[in-house]
Amino acid sequence: MKISKIKTNHRFIDEAGDTTFYAKGKKSALNEVGVSSCFILGMVKVYDDLEEVRSKIKDLQNEITQNPFFDVPSVIKKKNKNGYYLHATDDIPEVRMKFFELIKTINCSFECVVAEKNIERYETKHKGKEEYFYADLLSHLLKNKLQTNNKLVLHVSERGKSTKNNNLDLALKKAIQRFENNDKKETNEVSTQVIFNVNYPTNEPMLNLADYFCWVVQRVFEKGETRYYEYLKDKISLVIDLYDTKNYKDFKNYYTQKNPLTKENKKNPSSH
Repeated sequence: MKISKIKTNHRFIDEAGDTTFYAKGKKSALNEVGVSSCFILGMVKVYDDLEEVRSKIKDLQNEITQNPFFDVPSVIKKKNKNGYYLHATDDIPEVRMKFFELIKTINCSFECVVAEKNIERYETKHKGKEEYFYADLLSHLLKNKLQTNNKLVLHVSERGKSTKNNNLDLALKKAIQRFENNDKKETNEVSTQVIFNVNYPTNEPMLNLADYFCWVVQRVFEKGETRYYEYLKDKISLVIDLYDTKNYKDFKNYYTQKNPLTKENKKNPSSH
């Protein structure tokens, strides 16, 4: 009797935007400058050898930290604290361009869930808790990964209460519920062994990849800016605009390369 070997798959998860809903005095902060309209949770799959890709990213990080041209506050601060890592929000345009060029050479794909922030929904659906909001989004990323007969290791960028073991377990339970309730599946039997590995972008270079992809999608929804998205579009397999109810019919809120994002996907702050 031949015993099939269980394959281990890896995914790398990071986010963009913030989970701020309130200012002081329990007033809405959703239209304030510096507060995001959406929160985005994204996942990268790398098809190339993982160690080779890690080395490429580390080499770029070293190049940046050793080049006097990049002696700028965003680089110096990280170097002096916990070590430099690539982070799209902080990086200067020259650094971003270098990493974008590297990403183009990596055989990978990205998918994400975009959640437009709404206080009423946050209080009712997520009980006004950041970690429940996070778990709900993560469950949508996982619900179609549960029938592979393999081991799935999820490398998750650390985020306080949201990435504590009990909350990640909650996300998995929600994903299983959604999977089992999908009557379009031939079988609803879960066959994937899911393992969470919470880490920091200073320790896991692949999380830098996930961060940049999330940022690219964020620029579309926050600013209507598509040039970064267009540059990496061939690697972005799926973007789900989770609460875009007007496009639920025929899954038009599912954006793919055949149904790409445009500047029209920018969220209107007044819609909060």
